[in-house]
Amino acid sequence: MIPTPASKARAAADFLAKRLAATPRVGIVLGSGLGALSAAVESAITLPYGDIPHFPVSGVPGHKGALIAGRLCGQSVVALSGRVHRYEGHSMDVVTFPVRVLAALGIEVVIITAAVGGLNAAYTPGDIVALSDHINLMGTNPLVGGPNFVDLTQLYDPALRQVATSVASRLGIPLWEGVYAAMPGPCYETPAEIRALSVLGADVVGMSTVPEAILAHSLNVRVLGLTMVTNKAAGITGEPLSHEEVMAASDEGGLRFQSLVSGILSALSDPPPPAGVVP
Repeated sequence: MIPTPASKARAAADFLAKRLAATPRVGIVLGSGLGALSAAVESAITLPYGDIPHFPVSGVPGHKGALIAGRLCGQSVVALSGRVHRYEGHSMDVVTFPVRVLAALGIEVVIITAAVGGLNAAYTPGDIVALSDHINLMGTNPLVGGPNFVDLTQLYDPALRQVATSVASRLGIPLWEGVYAAMPGPCYETPAEIRALSVLGADVVGMSTVPEAILAHSLNVRVLGLTMVTNKAAGITGEPLSHEEVMAASDEGGLRFQSLVSGILSALSDPPPPAGVVP
């Protein structure tokens, strides 16, 4: 029998379950330059992606490429320090495989993070944006082949966004809500594309997040999307874009981002509110 993504994920999850101290409740996907949060995990078990059966290995600077499991702010967590991308030449099955493994491990909530370009004129580098929706312009979908007709109306869980908003307010961290435009990459967008995306209603733009969010939602894992604006999108300032700029901005805002995620995890130490129920 030819292995399927689901059977491969089950094998990877079984491998991990034998090595983890507890069943994780929350998964965290850490994007470009945001991997510092993994250092705060207590009693951590760290496994390079290459040691996990079938797991894809990231080749992008700023993506460590390791799974870290342990305790963080009262939660049993699994953090993915780095991800693979469609633009690296991977299929959607490969791009979303790590999240499929997290679901097979039994997580209830996944916090998906990413560095993004800002289209909304109100955003400045360092701002954090909780995703309320997305526009998928990658040209494909992780659910091709089934399941079909999955409802995405509340993909980005409203109750979890409310938790994030409450925590941000308490900590004095500005938190926006916005729409993510998912582009295939690997090049940055042109100024004309950015103008078009603005007309479509996008607030931020990036090359990840959306496939993982769709796949997680289809597997009944609740999704909180948190992005950090690392630069104004192409054509807004007239300055060229670079990955080094993204990394520098992520490092600069990393402590604030870490504080927000830590606060959210602490707020979820009690069972999170049911999907669709705002506390």
